[in-house]
Amino acid sequence: MGDADLLEVLAEEGEKVNKHIDYSFQMSESLSSRETSFLINEETMFQKNQQSKDSIFFRDGIRQIDFVLSYVDDIKKDAELKAERRKEFEKNLRKTGLELEIEDKRDSEDGRTYFVKIHAPWEVLVTYAEVLGIKMPIKESDIPRPKHTPISYVLGPVRLPLSVKYPRPEYFTAQFSRHRQELFLIEDQATFFPSSSRNRIVYYILSRCPFGIEDGKKRFGIERLLNSNTYSSAYPLHDGQYWKPSEPPNPTNERYTLHQNWARFSYFYKEQPLDLIKNYYGEKIGIYFVFLGFYTEMLFFAAVVGLACFIYGLLSMEHNTSSTEICDPEIGGQMIMCPLCDQVCDYWRLNSTCLASKFSHLFDNESTVFFAIFMGIWVTLFLEFWKQRQARLEYEWDLVDFEEEQQQLQLRPEFEAMCKHRKLNAVTKEMEPYMPLYTRIPWYCLSGATVTLWMSLVVTSMVAVIVYRLSVFATFASFMESDASLKQVKSFLTPQITTSLTGSCLNFIVILILNFFYEKISAWITKMEIPRTYQEYESSLTLKMFLFQFVNFYSSCFYVAFFKGKFVGYPGKYTYLFNEWRSEECDPGGCLIELTTQLTIIMTGKQIFGNIKEAIYPLALNWWRRRKARTNSEKLYSRWEQDHDLESFGPLGLFYEYLETVTQFGFVTLFVASFPLAPLLALINNIVEIRVDAWKLTTQYRRTVASKAHSIGVWQDILYGMAVLSVATNAFIVAFTSDIIPRLVYYYAYSTNATQPMTGYVNNSLSVFLIADFPNHTAPSEKRDFITCRYRDYRYPPDDENKYFHNMQFWHVLAAKMTFIIVMEHVVFLVKFLLAWMIPDVPKDVVERIKREKLMTIKILHDFELNKLKENLGINSNEFAKHVMIEENKAQLAKSTI
Repeated sequence: MGDADLLEVLAEEGEKVNKHIDYSFQMSESLSSRETSFLINEETMFQKNQQSKDSIFFRDGIRQIDFVLSYVDDIKKDAELKAERRKEFEKNLRKTGLELEIEDKRDSEDGRTYFVKIHAPWEVLVTYAEVLGIKMPIKESDIPRPKHTPISYVLGPVRLPLSVKYPRPEYFTAQFSRHRQELFLIEDQATFFPSSSRNRIVYYILSRCPFGIEDGKKRFGIERLLNSNTYSSAYPLHDGQYWKPSEPPNPTNERYTLHQNWARFSYFYKEQPLDLIKNYYGEKIGIYFVFLGFYTEMLFFAAVVGLACFIYGLLSMEHNTSSTEICDPEIGGQMIMCPLCDQVCDYWRLNSTCLASKFSHLFDNESTVFFAIFMGIWVTLFLEFWKQRQARLEYEWDLVDFEEEQQQLQLRPEFEAMCKHRKLNAVTKEMEPYMPLYTRIPWYCLSGATVTLWMSLVVTSMVAVIVYRLSVFATFASFMESDASLKQVKSFLTPQITTSLTGSCLNFIVILILNFFYEKISAWITKMEIPRTYQEYESSLTLKMFLFQFVNFYSSCFYVAFFKGKFVGYPGKYTYLFNEWRSEECDPGGCLIELTTQLTIIMTGKQIFGNIKEAIYPLALNWWRRRKARTNSEKLYSRWEQDHDLESFGPLGLFYEYLETVTQFGFVTLFVASFPLAPLLALINNIVEIRVDAWKLTTQYRRTVASKAHSIGVWQDILYGMAVLSVATNAFIVAFTSDIIPRLVYYYAYSTNATQPMTGYVNNSLSVFLIADFPNHTAPSEKRDFITCRYRDYRYPPDDENKYFHNMQFWHVLAAKMTFIIVMEHVVFLVKFLLAWMIPDVPKDVVERIKREKLMTIKILHDFELNKLKENLGINSNEFAKHVMIEENKAQLAKSTI
C-alpha cells in the first residue's frame, strides 16, 4: 500500500471517528419513544420474585446488560444540577441507540442507590464495531496449532485441558463492516460479539456522550460525571458468580472457569489460560499476564544457576582460606584492629568477625564472576525471546495490523473539554482540539520541579539513614566491644552488621512512606499537564513514577555498592561527613555482605508487603462495603448490586502491576552479583503474584473495561535500559565491592606459598598504623599497651619513607579491577549483540502463518466481492467477466505484495 492509499485510509477512519456521534444522534426519535413505551409496559409485566439474583439481563430476560451506572440521591446544593446532568446524559445515550433500564433505589439492598442498566442493540454494535476497527471471524482457520515437542509430554502435569487453554477455534478475521455482514460468521446476533467487545463499545459511547453545555463549553464523557460524583460508578458486569457455573438462560460463565483453572492457589504449578483471560478482560490485561508468566518461566533458569552458586559457596565455606585465617586464634586472634569510630570505640581483634566472614563467603566467592556474566547473557536472552513471544502473541490475538496510532485518534475527554483552540489534523484533514505549548509550559515546569524535589527528598532520606548509622554505631560499639573486643570471640552481630540491619529496616520504612505520598502527587501532576491521549497520559506517569522508584528503591544499594568504604581515608586522616561523622567503613571481608543484607531486606520486604496489600486491602474494603449495603435482606441482591459492592480496579491498576514487576526486575539484574538468590526469591514471589492477581481480579474487583494493546509499551524500553545498565553495575560490584579481584592479584602476583597460594592473604590485605600517630581527638579514651593496629588498605607501613602512602600493590589491584570491568563489559556486550543478531524478532513459522492468513483473508474478501458483483450485474456476462479480470488482477497484486 502506497503513502497516498495509507493517508486515504487514515482519513476515512478519522472521518468515522468524528462523525459517528452525529450519525447516531440522527437516528429516529420514534426509536426512543418506542423504547420508552416498551419500558413502561414492561413494568407491569415484570414480577420481582421471578427474577434470578444472578441474571445479567433486562427484566424481559432477553436483552443482555452490557454496562451499569449507579448513583445516589444527593441532598447537597448541587443536587439539582447533577439530576439535570443525568437526565441529559441518559437522553443522549438513548439517542445513540443504547437501551436503558433504571432500577429504583427502593429495590436496592441499601435502599438509596439507583442503577441504570445499559444494553447495546445490534445496530449500535455493528456501527461502532466498524468505527473501532474490531476484527471478527470470517472463516475457521485451516492453519494447525503448534505441535507439542517431545519435552511437552514431560510437562504434562502443568498443562491445562485444551477446552480451557483454547476456548474457541482459530478463525481468519477481518475488520467488521456493517455493509458486509453476510461475510462474517454470524450464527446468533446475541452472541456474535463477545461480552468484552460489547462493553468496550458501550464505554466508547459513554466516554464521548455529551451531558450539556456549562460556562459556554460542551461537557461530555462519563469520566467527568464520575469525577463530579454525578454518577458513583460505571462498570460492566461479571458473567456470574465465581464459585458456581451459570444457569440458563445466562451464557457460559467464563468468570467461573477462570477461577477454577487460574485463580486458585492449588494451581500454582499450572500454565495460565491466556486466551480465556484475553477474551474476558481484553488484550491489555491479557498481555500483562503473558509477560508476567514468561518472565517467571525465564526466572526459573536464573534461579537454578543462582542456587547452584549459593550451594557452591555453602560447601566451600568451611574450607575458605580467608575465613580460616580470620577465625584462627593464632592469626586473626592476634591481629589488633584500629577503632571503627573516634574516642568511644576501642581496639578489637579480627577474629571477632569470624562468623561474618564465613557468611560473606556464601555470596563472595569464585562463582560470583561466573554468575555476573551469566546474568548479563540471561537478560539478553530474556528480552530477545520476549520479542519473539510478543510477535507470536500479536498473530494469535489478531493484533498484527493493530497500531498505537489508532489509539491516538481517541482523545482524552478531559483534553477535549479543556481545549479552547482548534487545529487542522494533517492526517484526517479535520479540525480537532489543540492546546498550544505555551499553556502547558507552566505545568511542565511544575512537574519537573516536583519530580526533582521528591528525588532530592529520597537522597536526603538516604543521607539521614547514613547519619543514623554513624550516630548509633558508637553506641553499639560501646555495648558490644567494651569488654569483649580484645577477647578471642566469634560473634556474628558485629557493630557493622547490627547497624546495617537496623539501617536497612529503617530505610525500607522510609521508602514505603515516600512512595505512598509520591504516587498521589505524581498522578495529580500528570492530570494537570492535560495529556492529549490516554497513551500520552500513561507514558508521562510512567516516566515520573519510574524515575522516583528507581531513586527510591535503588539509591541505598548504589551507596553501599559503590560509595561506602571507598573514601574512608586511613587512621589519623579519616574523611568526615559534614565535618562531624566519620565515613562508614566496610567489614574486613568487604561491603558485599552489607549490600546483600540491604538488597534482601528491601526486595523481600517490598514483595511481602505488596502481596499482603494486594490481597487484604480489597478483601477488607469489599467486606465492609457489603456489610453496609446488606441492610434489607428481603430485597433481591442482584448481579449488578453484587458487582457494585466490589472494589474498582481503576484505570491505573495495570500500571502499578507493571511498575512492581519492573522494579523487581531491577533488583534481579542490577545487583544480582551480590545476591545470587535474588532470582529464586523473585521466582517464588511471582508464582504467588500470578495467583494473587488472578484471585483479586476474578473475586474482589469489578470487571474491567476491555481495551487493546499489542505490546507492554514503554515498559519494554525501560527493561532494555535496565538490562544495559545491569552489565555495568554487576561489573563494578565484582570489581569494587567484592573481594575477588584483590584475591586473584594476591594469588598470581604476591603469594609466596606454592602449595597453598592463598595463605597469608588476610595479613597482606591489612596495613599497619602506629598508634602514636593518632590525633588526640580520634584516639580511644582508654589507653592500651599496643604499639600498632591494623586497617584494611594497601599502604606503606609507618617505618617506610613513603609512610601511609598507597603502595604498589594498591595500583596493581586497581589496574586489575579496571581491566576486569573493561573485559567483562566488552565480552557480555559482544555476546548480547551476537544473540540479538542471531535471534529473529519474529519467528519464521509466525511469519509464514501471517502471510498465509493475509492471503486467505484477501481471497475470501475477493470471492465475496465477486459474488456480490455478480448479483448486482445479473445476466450481463461480458461486463461481469471484465470486472472479474480487474478484481483478479488486484488480488494478484496484493498476493505479490505479501
